[in-house]
Amino acid sequence: KEIYHEWDIKKERYSTGNLLKTKPYTDQKPGTSGLRKRVTVFQQNQHYAENFIQSIISVIEPAERQAATLVVGGDGRFFMKDAIQLIVQIAAANGINHLVIGQNGIMSTPAVSCVIRKIKAVGGIILTASHNPGGPNGDFGIKYNISSGGPAPEGITNKIFDISKNLQEYLICPELKVDLSKIGKQTFEVDTFKPFTVEIVDSVEAYAEMLRGIFDFAALKELLSGPNHINVRLDAMHGVVGPYVKKIVCEELGSPANSAVNCVPQEDFGGHHPDPNLTYAADLVNTMKGGEYDFGAAFDGDGDRNMVLGKHGFFVNPSDSVAVIAANITGIPYFQKTGVKGLARSMPTSGALDNVAKALKMQLYETPTGWKFFGNLMDAGKLSLCGEESFGTGSDHIREKDGLWAVLAWLSILATRKQSVEEIMKDHWQKFGRNFFTRYDYEEVDSDAANKMIKDLETTMFDASFVGKKFSSGDKTYEVAVADNFAYTDPVDGSVSKNQVMNL
Repeated sequence: KEIYHEWDIKKERYSTGNLLKTKPYTDQKPGTSGLRKRVTVFQQNQHYAENFIQSIISVIEPAERQAATLVVGGDGRFFMKDAIQLIVQIAAANGINHLVIGQNGIMSTPAVSCVIRKIKAVGGIILTASHNPGGPNGDFGIKYNISSGGPAPEGITNKIFDISKNLQEYLICPELKVDLSKIGKQTFEVDTFKPFTVEIVDSVEAYAEMLRGIFDFAALKELLSGPNHINVRLDAMHGVVGPYVKKIVCEELGSPANSAVNCVPQEDFGGHHPDPNLTYAADLVNTMKGGEYDFGAAFDGDGDRNMVLGKHGFFVNPSDSVAVIAANITGIPYFQKTGVKGLARSMPTSGALDNVAKALKMQLYETPTGWKFFGNLMDAGKLSLCGEESFGTGSDHIREKDGLWAVLAWLSILATRKQSVEEIMKDHWQKFGRNFFTRYDYEEVDSDAANKMIKDLETTMFDASFVGKKFSSGDKTYEVAVADNFAYTDPVDGSVSKNQVMNL
């Protein structure tokens, strides 16, 4: 190979890559959030990561690859940098023209969606297992997003899975290495293809620029650093949002540096579970109970989930959070420009959003779990704001849920209404009514036992006498109004999703 330098551009010449033999795996079926496995599965099974990366790139038509740009980023978890080097080597060997990668590999899931849309990339590969634990004994994940910036739909994930089940070989340029720390372009000459360019970009800037166009940053700056500023506590849980909070909330909007904690991404998330809920963000909850801070928020590993707290630890459940944003949506400049096309929630999410939609005469959609269903509605111009009970909130500014966006939406409401989180929430319940909602997470359960439990539940639910049955607790009596196996026909593409148990 020839190596020569031209300013900050590195050019190296490589052969088209080695064609390596492999054996297919039968367990690489991506879910709505990509392929998630234990780190050890990727490390201890030969060519496991390479196979799946090749399967992703194989869904991009060969004729498209010569002009194709892919965005790559991750949440900083263990094995991410190794996976990024493999993506670079396999993309180069397969004729992909251009990769855009966050500095040091860091780029939040919302930011990847933003960059895909901004530069009109063919798609993106996100290295994350979201809110799952990290580290050598934790989880790792590889997720493919399409040109809309949203998660690959089932048609594409099924195609990736089909390729992976039959894969006998993959292409790779094993000697090609990229410096992920240096912002700028690195160009590699790969024989028979156009020059292959890897562009390392600032992880935050494109996303920050987008947020400046959505919110009133002057009003937010006044709220966070003006003479009558509120005190906030933002916990990045050692996930990817840390650099975004530091640059946007602290440096640009003027919140004190010590208002943001755990902002350095770590491969094992500091030994903690990066899940923004009352259990795993207990440190934030306890800090908020002290009364020093007016507003608190936590974010998950890859930055698409959020939890909102008020003074003294007042908890806003995710179902109420999206409802409050909907009720105050016209105060956000972005929606003043675009109008409100519709609202949506996942089936397990409470009916708080339904109350707002009914009162304000807005279209409401109830979808199965999975952000792709919201994305379909957004792409068809039917949806502006959506949320799910698993701490995910977002809008049609991108095609992923967006934790920091949701927090800035809440801060915008505080700036406009000049009330506390608790006052806003209580006013909301007074006006729209209150829905009570609790989520229970069962982790590492036995699959067979869980399936038996669901089967027994369905047997009880579908008994003709179940609807109308009354249950009492203390001095309260509740009557079952609805019991069904939720099915959804997508109003955009007509696809049908079944078997989401529901009873009310």
